[in-house]
Amino acid sequence: MKNLNIKDIARIAGVGASTVSRVLNNRPDVNEETRKKILKIIEEYNYIPNNSARNLKRNESKNIGVIVKGIYNPFFAKIIKAIEEKIDEQGFTMILHYNDKDSSDIEAAIELIKEKRLKGLICLGGDFENIDERQIKSLKTPIVIASTNVSKNINKELISSVSIEDEKAAYKAVDYLCKLGHKKIAIISTGESDRSVGNLRIKGYKKALDDNKIKCREEFLEVGQYTFKSGYDAMNRLLDKNLELTAVFVTSDIMAIGASKAILSRGMKIPDDISIIGFDGLDYTEYFHPSITTIKQPQEDIGYKSIEILLDIIKHKKDHKHVILETKLLERESCKKII
Repeated sequence: MKNLNIKDIARIAGVGASTVSRVLNNRPDVNEETRKKILKIIEEYNYIPNNSARNLKRNESKNIGVIVKGIYNPFFAKIIKAIEEKIDEQGFTMILHYNDKDSSDIEAAIELIKEKRLKGLICLGGDFENIDERQIKSLKTPIVIASTNVSKNINKELISSVSIEDEKAAYKAVDYLCKLGHKKIAIISTGESDRSVGNLRIKGYKKALDDNKIKCREEFLEVGQYTFKSGYDAMNRLLDKNLELTAVFVTSDIMAIGASKAILSRGMKIPDDISIIGFDGLDYTEYFHPSITTIKQPQEDIGYKSIEILLDIIKHKKDHKHVILETKLLERESCKKII
């Protein structure tokens, strides 16, 4: 059965709809055996409570959604805080949802819009390369995609975006290492299959090497995910190859911290033995020892600009916008010049 409601669950359980409602709201005034029976039915039928039904008496929803890809990357924390401040200030309610599944990011976004009756949605991270324009048009709910890459094929009048130039920023990081005299520069990235940012940052890495007359070697590339452990494991795989590396570019600060830990745990020194540069500009990198050179993304600006665009569309019927923000190289202790 699809699209079950509370009455359907009540009929299957042989109880009143009010009893099902009390179970869904975790009220204590329900017999324990009855509660277990209802919860079992809910699980069997994969019933998703429509929380927005409670707001049906209202003329319109005041909910603005923020959907975040994954739950492990603290990069999004400052962006979310900036968005929340503006949402509260404007009298809206923020609904935050973490999508840590392998399912389509656009499908997850659409489901959240329908379930919560959102006035608008901001998507942080994720893969939005394949978007069905008909779906977006039918929603009639403005979407802003931030801190990720949007397909060049999508109609730019249907969706907004706030991003950086990932390829250009990665080029800046690797060119910096090249200008310090490094020639054996490895990369830890989320891989070329990561069409959102991973592929673009690898392109920037390769272009910087090429422009500095350095051959790109396949064995210098390791793939990880946005976790400390993933960066740690990827760096260990690189070190196991005995490539005589002098530097490594890591495409996220979280992985860069893990990679630094791997280098230090082998008795090597940063930057004396290996220089390392990260990407994002997280506070953690400043307080790691040694402090990590990184590409700083303007997190607060990404948040403020995203919600500004969304509110302009919701409140003033403005057109969709596409904003590109600048990054900055933060030079710290983890990189040294090779003489």
